[in-house]
Amino acid sequence: MAAKGSKNEDWFDNLDKELDKKTAQAQKSTGAESTQKGDLNRTLMTDFWKILLRFEKINIHFSIEPADTQFASFEKYPYEWSLKENFDFGGINQIQIVDRTRSQGRVGDTLKLRYYNEGDNHNLRLTFEFCEGEHYYKYSGWKRMYGQYILLDTPVKKFDLDQFHTLLAEVVRQWYESHLKHDRNVMLQYLAGTFEKGETFTQG
Repeated sequence: MAAKGSKNEDWFDNLDKELDKKTAQAQKSTGAESTQKGDLNRTLMTDFWKILLRFEKINIHFSIEPADTQFASFEKYPYEWSLKENFDFGGINQIQIVDRTRSQGRVGDTLKLRYYNEGDNHNLRLTFEFCEGEHYYKYSGWKRMYGQYILLDTPVKKFDLDQFHTLLAEVVRQWYESHLKHDRNVMLQYLAGTFEKGETFTQG
């Protein structure tokens, strides 16, 4: 047994103080990251909502996630609005707008932005997902087949908002034109000629 007052008795006290210090540093870092993410998501939610409203003007109806009633307050729905001050924008890990147009197989065409972790990196990915048709599976029946194009994939710390807006503007321009021309191929051909094809997946 160690003698009273020896340094061996203080080993856990010293460790405890060290761990408290690490905890405080981690909480400070997490808090700063959450604040930065919240500020960014306020801008991104605004971007996606404005895109939805632009299509709404030509009677093209989209849905949005998170739902508009969660992040926005309305004086007159949908055009007179403001962001809610008490909404947790830092907690958003995915934002998407989904085309509800029933013609030309557009239902489910989705512009999706999501955060994900890869090792120590916190990344942000923007994709366009679209239905490629249906396939019958013996044990589960008909499933819709979806493809995706990867529009942007970058660590959050390297994210450039100006470059993002330049890219987003062209994507929206092509999507909008495809609706004006009633030709979905305008959008799909643009995506195929510009971006990398991502994974294929099914939905019931």
